[in-house]
Amino acid sequence: MKETIACRKAFSQTLLELAREDRDLYAVTSDARGSVTLNDFAKQLPDQLIECGIAEQNEIGVAAGMALAGKKVFVCAPAPFLSARGYEQLKLDVAYNRANVKVCGVSGGVSYGTLGTSHHALQDIASTRSLEGLTVLIPSDGAQTRWLTRWMARTEGPVYMRMGRNPVPGLYGPDTEFQVGKAMELKAGQDLSILAAGETVSIALEAARLLEARGISARILDLFSIKPLDTEAILKAARETWAILTVEEHCVYGGLGGMVAEVVSQSYPVPMTIMGLPDEHTYPGESPDVFRHYNLTPEGIAKQAQELFGKKQRQIAVMAKFFQQQEKRLTRITED
Repeated sequence: MKETIACRKAFSQTLLELAREDRDLYAVTSDARGSVTLNDFAKQLPDQLIECGIAEQNEIGVAAGMALAGKKVFVCAPAPFLSARGYEQLKLDVAYNRANVKVCGVSGGVSYGTLGTSHHALQDIASTRSLEGLTVLIPSDGAQTRWLTRWMARTEGPVYMRMGRNPVPGLYGPDTEFQVGKAMELKAGQDLSILAAGETVSIALEAARLLEARGISARILDLFSIKPLDTEAILKAARETWAILTVEEHCVYGGLGGMVAEVVSQSYPVPMTIMGLPDEHTYPGESPDVFRHYNLTPEGIAKQAQELFGKKQRQIAVMAKFFQQQEKRLTRITED
């Protein structure tokens, strides 16, 4: 049975289960029990919750100190503030020291849509993926979030995980196994590949179904593991479908699209389109409204995919003509 649930709720429920079994596991938060859905955790395990008030830099520093003293620590707060206000502490206290801290940002992307640009986390992937030794994750549904939360609890080392705020469709069953560093293929396809992460994965899958009805076969990859990145799956998609569209709830600079382009451009260049949020003050509104404004909808993605497929076909035609000309030229040289 696939579960429709907000990733933040799947996270907090799983964290509570783990903390009941392990008295060395702590949640550290910055007046964000409601945002993270930690109220049950606070009621049932008050001695394992550290409240730092609205002080993201302090909570990351506190978490790093606790981790270096042997505790398993999950920092839980809104992603826009953890990733921006707390960036220096994330860099030095956590990543530099290889502290066993799991920094879990909820309401990532445009989850706080109506509150505007100040409350949007659209630069966090670009910033966190550049920190040495820091694993970066963006789960796409509840089952994946639960698995990753358990994985973080049993795995040493620093992690940044970003989650959305709203309920998302279930993509995976409760017994699905994942591997950090390996993408999940949700749909096979030969004409182009659509690569997404987080809440955009289910939208990309809907777009693929629209494309299928129009005669275009799209492969869907869930790149929930931002770092380490599954470069093998990306290059396989490039070789086999010869066109890649990336979709993300992040600025188009330095995020998933940029990461994929870095891989493809250096090893197997193919036509690419990057869909995300542009370099501007973000349109304010509820999450679905913001997605619609920027065409991050099944129809919007399908339209971009069709245009990319047409570009691919034109490039193939140009290349075919070029090779025909070269063949004729070689034939004349041989005859002479």
